[in-house]
Amino acid sequence: MAQLAGEGKEPEILFWVGCAGSFDARAQKVTKAFVKILNEVGVDFAILGNEESCTGDPARRAGNEFVFQMQALQNIETLNMYKVQKIVTACPHCFNTIKNEYPALGGNYDVIHHTQLLQQLIDEGRLKLQEGGTFQGKKITYHDSCYLGRANGIYEAPRKVLQELDADLVEMKRCKTKGLCCGAGGAQMFKEDEPGDKRINMERVEEALDTGAGIIAANCPFCLTMIQDGVSGKDKEEEVMVYDLAELIVHNLPGENG
Repeated sequence: MAQLAGEGKEPEILFWVGCAGSFDARAQKVTKAFVKILNEVGVDFAILGNEESCTGDPARRAGNEFVFQMQALQNIETLNMYKVQKIVTACPHCFNTIKNEYPALGGNYDVIHHTQLLQQLIDEGRLKLQEGGTFQGKKITYHDSCYLGRANGIYEAPRKVLQELDADLVEMKRCKTKGLCCGAGGAQMFKEDEPGDKRINMERVEEALDTGAGIIAANCPFCLTMIQDGVSGKDKEEEVMVYDLAELIVHNLPGENG
């Protein structure tokens, strides 16, 4: 953004990368896949780079309102300085915080999740996938992340994107409005387990494995980590793959061999 501002340009959309998308090795693959798609279809976008800070979501969920507001106000100041209007992010936590919690602090933006943008690009005919792609006929089950699903009511966009893959979408027992958390939300990602009989991610992965799907699709860096850990805990990592929707789309771009 700083570079474009220096040239007197404003991009169509700001891609909010997020902490996981920037620093977590697994989530970085999602960032790269999504950027590849944006470049493929010619979306005019930019990132904040070093000027982007954590949204403050984990701090607020863990109960530290002071740190949340410090993070949020710093980000809002940066976004408003660049006159940002539209934001896309691949993290439902960032999506929910910027969309629903920043307005109270003076940050008002048109915020969409990357699955929504992918659906828009497909609907507009800008994003075209090859016929009979990598996942044709394969069983895929989709995990609704809490902040995209129940918190914001976005269920259809990710499923419409998956339909474009010509795959066989099989739903878990608990899905959509009755979806089950992966176990990482509410800042649980960053603390030790509380006493109990079973980890939530193991419970969720068992439901995914019960569908017989060879691919578990997710839309959140936290969910990717928790579900992958669960699959590994069941010794199924050779048989069941865990992907973000952007990674599935990249596999099916014309000219891509996966």
